[in-house]
Amino acid sequence: MSENPLRLLMNPRSVAVVGASNDFRKMGTIQALSILKDGYSGEVCFIHRKEKTVLGRPAFPMAAALPHAPDLAVLIVPSSSIANLLEDFGRIGTKRAIVITAGFKETGSAGRSMEEKIRSVARRHGIRFVGPNCLGIINSENLLNTTVAPFTTGPGRLGFASQSGTYVTQVLPYLRKNGIRFSKAISLGNEADIDLVDALEYLGEDEQTRAVILYIEGIRDGRRFVEAARRITPHKPVVAQYVGGSASGARAGASHTGAMAGPDFLYDGIFRQAGILRVPTIEDLYAHGWTLATQPPLRGGRVGIVTNSGGPGTAIAYTCDQAGLEVPRFSEKLQRDIRPMIEAHASAANPVDLTFDLGIQKLAVTLPEMIMKSGEVDAMILHGVMHSGFMVEIFDHLRDYLKGVSCDAFLKGTRSVEEDAFQLPGKYPLPFLISSFFDDTDDCTRGYLDAGVPVFRSPENAARALGSLHRYRLVRERVLSAAPLLPEAQSAALEILQRAKAEGRGALDEYEAKQVLTAYGVPVTREEKAANREDAVEAAQRIRYPVAVKACSWEILHKSGGGLIALHLENAAQVKEAFDGIQKAAGKPTPVLVQEMVSGNREFLVGMTRFPGFAPCVVFGLGGVWTEIHRDMTLRQAPLSDTDAAEMPADLRSSRLLGEYRGLPEVKTGALSLILQAVGTIALLHPEIAEIDINPVMIRGADPVAADALMILEVEG
Repeated sequence: MSENPLRLLMNPRSVAVVGASNDFRKMGTIQALSILKDGYSGEVCFIHRKEKTVLGRPAFPMAAALPHAPDLAVLIVPSSSIANLLEDFGRIGTKRAIVITAGFKETGSAGRSMEEKIRSVARRHGIRFVGPNCLGIINSENLLNTTVAPFTTGPGRLGFASQSGTYVTQVLPYLRKNGIRFSKAISLGNEADIDLVDALEYLGEDEQTRAVILYIEGIRDGRRFVEAARRITPHKPVVAQYVGGSASGARAGASHTGAMAGPDFLYDGIFRQAGILRVPTIEDLYAHGWTLATQPPLRGGRVGIVTNSGGPGTAIAYTCDQAGLEVPRFSEKLQRDIRPMIEAHASAANPVDLTFDLGIQKLAVTLPEMIMKSGEVDAMILHGVMHSGFMVEIFDHLRDYLKGVSCDAFLKGTRSVEEDAFQLPGKYPLPFLISSFFDDTDDCTRGYLDAGVPVFRSPENAARALGSLHRYRLVRERVLSAAPLLPEAQSAALEILQRAKAEGRGALDEYEAKQVLTAYGVPVTREEKAANREDAVEAAQRIRYPVAVKACSWEILHKSGGGLIALHLENAAQVKEAFDGIQKAAGKPTPVLVQEMVSGNREFLVGMTRFPGFAPCVVFGLGGVWTEIHRDMTLRQAPLSDTDAAEMPADLRSSRLLGEYRGLPEVKTGALSLILQAVGTIALLHPEIAEIDINPVMIRGADPVAADALMILEVEG
């Protein structure tokens, strides 16, 4: 595998900035100051056509005038100048660039042409670049910051790749206030060259980075994205926020970075396939990522809770239950050890509720250490460790009684927790999270943040972050299997598809679609195609009553509700009547499909669809009349490994239908997995099939069988 292009870009020995001046109102100047003032020790030079010096340093009129080629060029100039500048730097041997400038494909066709031009120039000179339309990068290891905001928190453990520049730079004060520190952060912009997958692979390899977070508006190469993520997530957590899954989100993303969005369920499916944890908000992205970056791996699901109030303790316990965690009742021995330290009316069972007790050392150290030593929990959440924030709040009420004592003097006379409270989390290999309603102005909150312990502004947020640790534990424990090798294309399927193509058809009829499925091992109903009443009756007799009779034409894609299907036919007279009715409803002579009636109370859907930028996607969901009502479905990219196919049924909200249900046997999910894999195989071997819809897949006893099938074909230009 070739070296990641970000390795040199993030670690240049020298940087040239084009677009900085001595005007502090200009964006280029502000970004140059970040490079100069935040600690980067490499060589920095400026190019300016008119100024002799920029920010106190010599400025050169053009790239050719530089004493040597810089490793990295940062370009913050009008879009019309970018191609020429890349040409200039390419000639002197610069191999990396950051194009901050906007005004490219996100603006329309003229911008797309300009973007293609700069890509062509860069390719000719072997330049790899980030952008355009981005806000640069941060590397806390060498203190290189090319963004507009100061980066002052020092080295961190959280790697970030973002399709929004704001979320890399404008958030820095917010992150500082919450104790969150980047290892590396990359604003990707339009991804004309270096893309999201390059960034993911770079952060996945980076030793400083303990967890990776991604802000995503659209993925251009879904197959490569999933392959990269599946290599990374077994040993390093990856968390993502995706915002392109609604109509307005997709529209905003397209105008923002030119992103190509897809529906939410597509991204839900590929994130699950890749082992990526999805979160709904940007706050969760930072907070859950930071939790995964700083906390030991969760070894089990047992959570210990210590709180100074019943309400927050209950909220934490409830949210832990929702997240799949357990809040176990402590053993009688542990409860006996706890009871002497709490009020008689307080609970020692878990959550441990001190009620209102200003003995903060018990809440912060004594009780949690006792619980962690017991071996009865796998993680701890504390709520209510506070000091200066609370004391400042009550000082106004006490002022009249303190005879001129200042607030500072009052604080000095009160007792906070000992320093060992902030060291306690590091003594035990268990996740340790804090919930507090006081921000970093409280000395306890600040102490935890400085020690790298996540602090959350609500009890539920702390529990949800622990839920992400639990979800990542399940990712680590997955037994991943390799995707199967593709078989040879089956001659029977090839013949059917070639004939349909030669006839210029846009679909296969149901009989043909099921023959294609059969060629790849998918179980289908017993059925025969008939052109007249007599053939239909003879087919029904061979199949045995009861039967169904359906219109069977590639031009009739949907048969229900239009008089084009008859069910539960018991004799020849009914078959003849059904045949005649279908001819009338179709309005012209139409073959029919005579099919065995399949009894079964459980119906599912298996399908395949294609999205731009992704491999064919296999869909599994609740079928029959419930498909559109409940929209309970999941998805994976083909080819499906055994792991992928086995995990899909468990994704459904209605997955309990697959188990023993109201006297019905447990579904043979192995057979269902083989159907899912076969549909993926068909899609890969036969790219001329645009869509596959097998609905319903009936469960006959415990066995799945395809009762109806539709295959839509790609129509050439």
